[in-house]
Formats: sequence, C-alpha cells, structure tokens
Amino acid sequence: MKEPQVLIVGAGPTGLVLALWLTRLGVAVRIVDRATGPGQTSRALAVQARTLEFYSQVGLAEAVVADGVRAVAANLWARGKKEAHLQFGELGKGLSPFPYALVYPQDRHERLLVERLERLGVRVERPVELAGFATDGGRIRAKLQAPGAAASECEVDYLAGCDGARSAVREGLHIGFPGGTYAHLFYVADVEASGPQMNGELHVAFDGDDFMIAFPIDAEHKRTRLVGTVRGAPGGGSGGEPKVEWSDVSPSIMRHIGLTIGNVNWFSTYRVHHRVASAFRAGRVFLLGDSAHIHSPVGGQGMNTGIGDAVNLAWKLAAVLKAEATDTILDSYEKERIPFAQRLVHTTDRAFEIVTRQGPLADRVRVDVVPPLMSALFRSGLARRFFFQTISQIRVNYRGSPLSDGAAGRVRGGDRLPWVPFERHRDNFEPLASLAWQAHVYGEPDGELRKACETRHLPLHAWPWSDACSRAGLARGALYLVRPDGYVGLAAPEGTATERLARYLASRALRLA
Repeated sequence: MKEPQVLIVGAGPTGLVLALWLTRLGVAVRIVDRATGPGQTSRALAVQARTLEFYSQVGLAEAVVADGVRAVAANLWARGKKEAHLQFGELGKGLSPFPYALVYPQDRHERLLVERLERLGVRVERPVELAGFATDGGRIRAKLQAPGAAASECEVDYLAGCDGARSAVREGLHIGFPGGTYAHLFYVADVEASGPQMNGELHVAFDGDDFMIAFPIDAEHKRTRLVGTVRGAPGGGSGGEPKVEWSDVSPSIMRHIGLTIGNVNWFSTYRVHHRVASAFRAGRVFLLGDSAHIHSPVGGQGMNTGIGDAVNLAWKLAAVLKAEATDTILDSYEKERIPFAQRLVHTTDRAFEIVTRQGPLADRVRVDVVPPLMSALFRSGLARRFFFQTISQIRVNYRGSPLSDGAAGRVRGGDRLPWVPFERHRDNFEPLASLAWQAHVYGEPDGELRKACETRHLPLHAWPWSDACSRAGLARGALYLVRPDGYVGLAAPEGTATERLARYLASRALRLA
C-alpha cells in the first residue's frame, strides 16, 4: 500500500467520487467519515446527464442507469386537480448519450460508490472524525479520532473537505459561509402508497401554502419518495428545532390528489440553506460539495454540483502529484467552480421563492400561472432543449478559466466537449475513459499537427466529418484540446493549431510527455 497522498474527509457522494477518480488516476487516498455507515435516508434523488457522462468515464454509468428510474414525465397538481402533464421523453436527444434525468436515491448511490471503491482496494474508515489539521513543511498533518481509541496522525500532500454543511475542514480554515436559512421546515419520507401518482412519473402538488413532490424510486411503482413542507410544526425539539413525526404532516394535500399512504418506511425533516463559502481553496486544503456550497433542492442540482467539484479537482491534483503540472493549476479549481456555485444559489433561490412563498398572490401564481406556462414551454422544441441543457448541467462552462483559450466554430475553450454520435454505436466520448488530455479533430488533421501530438505523447483522435459534427457546433479540421474531465482547454481553427497547441501547453506549464 502506498502512503496516502490525499486525505478526504467525508464519504458522501462528493468524497466518494473524488476518491474514485483519484484512485483511477493513480493517486493514493485515505477517506474517513464520522458516521458509522452510509446514509440510510436521502434527500438527493436526481442524477443529471452531466454526472452520468462523468460516470461513463470511470465505467459506472451503466450500473447507475440500470438501478435508477428514468424521469419520463412530470405532473403538476393544484388544489387536487391535475393542471399540467409535462412529457420529458428523451429531452436531450442528440445532446448527450444520457438524454434524460434519472431518479436514483442517495442511499443506494452511496452504497454503489463504496462498493466500487472497495473493488479498487480503498475502504472508507468509519467512524473517524477530523480533530484538527495544520500545514507542516509543505505537507498536511491531520489529527484523526475514532471513538474509544487514541488520536492518530495522518500526513498527506493535500486535504479535501467533503464533510457537509457543518464542515470541520471549513471551520478549521476559518473560511466564511455567508448566506442564510429558509424559514420553512421540510420533510422527506420513503413510503409505500397507491393512487394515480404511482405510475412511474414525478408529481408536484400545490394546495394553498402546502407543497409536495412524489418521486418514483422503484420499477414496480409500489414505493415513492415524498418531499414536502411542514406547516405549523410543533415545538419541543432539541436545539430549537421542532420535534416532528409523520403524524404531524398535513394529510390534506395527499388526500386531495388521491394518494393513499400504506406504510412509512422512514421519515425525517430538514432545513434548506443557501450559502457559498468565501473561498474553495486555502493552500493545500480544498472545500467541495456541501462544505463549499449549499442551496435549495429545486432542479435536483446539489449532489450533482458536488460531484462536478470532485471531478474538477481530481485530475488537477493527480497532475500535480505526478509532476505533469505545477501547483498553480490548482488555483483554477476555485476560479472554475465558485462562479458556478454562486450562480446556482442565486437561480435556485429565485425558483424556491416561487415554490414556497406564502400568501394569496403567490398561491395564484403557482395555481393559475405556472402550470399553463410550463405546458406551453414544453410544446416548444427550443424551450425543451434549453431546459435539458440547463438542468442536466451540460451548459456549465469554464470560459473565464485560466485553462481556457480560443474558439473554433461555436465551441470555445472552457466549453464541455459537444457529444457527437457516429456509426456502429460509437461516439466521441469513448476516448474520455482514459482520463487523460487528448486532441480531437473532426475532419482530417494535417501532418504537422499529427507530428506535434506524437512528439508530446498526446493522443490524437481524428473523427470523420459529418452533419452531426456541424450541428454540434464543431469546426471542420479544427483542433480541440480536451481536458481529462471532458472540457475543451484549447479550441484552435485549422491552420493555427500546431502553433497554438505549443503556446498553450508552455504558458500553462503542462507536461504531457
């Protein structure tokens, strides 16, 4: 066993994906979590297309899709009446190999990630808590504490805080976490039920100030995951929180839409926060996932954003540890991820206000405006395409990053590489499984570029030009230098590619040979 190079604190999806990618990239990791085991309940349910694309790179997507439930449609209910039926189908057809959203509860998700990590020889250490850390001679010395045992020390090159909203790593860095907490108390419950909502589709119900979503979570349509608001919660809980049981949840909204609850397997409550850390990096320490940002569940973005953090940071840490890049590349993690987190908090905050605002005007907007508006939008192909691109996170880009340069066609440095299918079930995402820098040309690359790539041991993938390439916004014969996470670092039109490639790699001190 190699000595650990990266200590990961927190074994939720963010920490587990970071550990998985780093291990696949040859970096030795140690991952600890203060909980005794993986979560048995979960609020995070949606797995978006961009996450599935990342998972495809490490051979995980097929298992997730097989065990999840595709979100095929959503129904909007108001005061007990179904006001809109939004057919999703394959919203993102032609945009992604995964043209849909998937419902895959976090508890099952975590168990799968843990199992894949164990196959690679990495075991989550539980229950182990971070008791403190300090930088010592260019390394991190962390103090770890397990119940009933003496504290131990772990020395690593880097520390990753994936330990949630009450992050010990963030608090140890004294990094601010500005934002706030919504007044509403929410519940999440796993139930066995019957009724028109048990048809494998999403159901969103409004009933005055009350709100509930029912998510399909099994192929047999016997169980559903309910998320809703608790109105008039009784007091008596510890720490000022009300003590709420399932019996305290208003049954009227379920009764009005005809949903009959047979058995409650588990039930919990939670608060919704909207916060972004003031910094995502402090020297050799990083914040990811809920440790760095937390926001409303609207759109199913939270867990997927944390996984995006993990993938973004993993290949950069590996590059530095393998002397393929200098430490300065790690600055791009915060520069790329913090603007996205801030935008996400802002947009989900506005959407959340529409969902939860109380009063007759807000109620009228939810009942009389939102359903017909959504129905009209979903009849538009352009609107459906924009909706998928936004919710799926395939529109996320790093155009302002120091690692992004150039433009060719409609694709700019920092954009996600557009997906292009070819004949015989092949596509241009296949080579991304190498988790390595690579050059893509759609058309015929010239001999000079071939030689430049060969000299640098940079894999060059030449794809036949097609109408699909043009529709994706690619330029014929242009060079697209693709990062290990599937984003374009450099886009250079034909005729300038060789010179631009050399300048790009030199200016960023990237050593690919």
